[in-house]
Amino acid sequence: MKFEKYHISSAIKRNLSQLGFKRTTNIQFKAIPSILNGEDVLAIAQTGTGKTAAFAIPIIDKIHGYKSSKRSYGIKCIVMVPTRELALQIGEVFQTLAKHTKVKTFALCGGVEQDPQIKKLQDGIDILIATPGRMFDLINQGYIRLENINTLVLDEADHMLDLGFINDIRSVKRKLTREHQTLFFSATINKEIKKLAFSQVKKSAIRIQIAPEDPVSKNVFHYVMFVEMDDKRFFLERFIKEHMESKIIVFVRTRVRAERIAKAMERVGISTVTIHGARDQSDRSDVMRMFKEGECSILIATDVSARGIDIPDIEYVINYDLPDKPENYVHRVGRTGRGLNKGDALSFCSKGEQKLLEEIQQFITKDIEIIKVTKQDYSFTVAPPKEAETMQELINEYENWTKKKQKKKSTKKGPKRANKRPLNFPPGRKVRSRGKK
Repeated sequence: MKFEKYHISSAIKRNLSQLGFKRTTNIQFKAIPSILNGEDVLAIAQTGTGKTAAFAIPIIDKIHGYKSSKRSYGIKCIVMVPTRELALQIGEVFQTLAKHTKVKTFALCGGVEQDPQIKKLQDGIDILIATPGRMFDLINQGYIRLENINTLVLDEADHMLDLGFINDIRSVKRKLTREHQTLFFSATINKEIKKLAFSQVKKSAIRIQIAPEDPVSKNVFHYVMFVEMDDKRFFLERFIKEHMESKIIVFVRTRVRAERIAKAMERVGISTVTIHGARDQSDRSDVMRMFKEGECSILIATDVSARGIDIPDIEYVINYDLPDKPENYVHRVGRTGRGLNKGDALSFCSKGEQKLLEEIQQFITKDIEIIKVTKQDYSFTVAPPKEAETMQELINEYENWTKKKQKKKSTKKGPKRANKRPLNFPPGRKVRSRGKK
């Protein structure tokens, strides 16, 4: 359905048009009318399908319709999210969609000085996007008041509940004196978390589930390569050097590994940036800006960022380490193939991670295509080049040796072709260059 046919503010329609959004996605088509009607909604949809806009558009429109001026008389909506990156990302979406309206939005998170945040709250806002820690600090200090709130949103609800924020959520709901609307949005959710979510919405809540049999967008192509743990850095180096113009996210299990891999790449002339929980907020913001603007095209991240990156031109996601939880695989690979774009997800799987791979395949209900690596390709990748400075020089050296050897052999059966093909990714498809989808 086209946005122009919805009974929403002309200012919001203009913002959507300027962003190039003409038609709703499935989750937007099903969620927007229910939210506009004031119903509780529990929605599960794939990553990259426009979930944020699905609740942001109707919330902004409702508040805009109520207000007679830009002056704010208390927070009307709180959007709770699990990470700082996600708070800032969703804050940008709300701010963009609220242009030319009477609605004021603000993203609140920890890791930075609270005084400027307090001033912003005192100036008056309508929609607060916040992480629980800083939000509760300011509630307890009396800077955030909840009596005017009529909408509570939990984005990445499964992660919020899994992290044990259910008591915080209940605490917030107890403080909401007005009858309110509760919206839960997520890409994945298990049975236990679903029960917790259902306990916090009305019995009449609208339940929306988009493509539950496949939690990952069809725009993402999945591949796995079996690589020993100690050899992964060589395969990562080779992949990056064969895709130098592409924007790539590399996911690892811990922040220590993130820094180690970054140093290993630096030693072979590859520039990267890292993002993880040990970095302060200003550093994390700078890293995201550099990656988004293309100053550095390789981002090494832990799962802290798997749910907070919405950059449309990410072509590849590499799971350097397989995630401990299958649902985290969904959120990781969802950083590519967003909107109408295509994307590829490559996982390096060691012997010790094969059980994790099986769990992931069960969770996404499909087998992941295997990229077969010959012994020769494997040796070329992991053997430290001595005389040859690059992988291509090493391959060329091998080809020259093979040609000399072939000349000495009889030509009755014809010369044998040397296996000179570099690692072909994805198999059978031409690698897309940046900007050519």
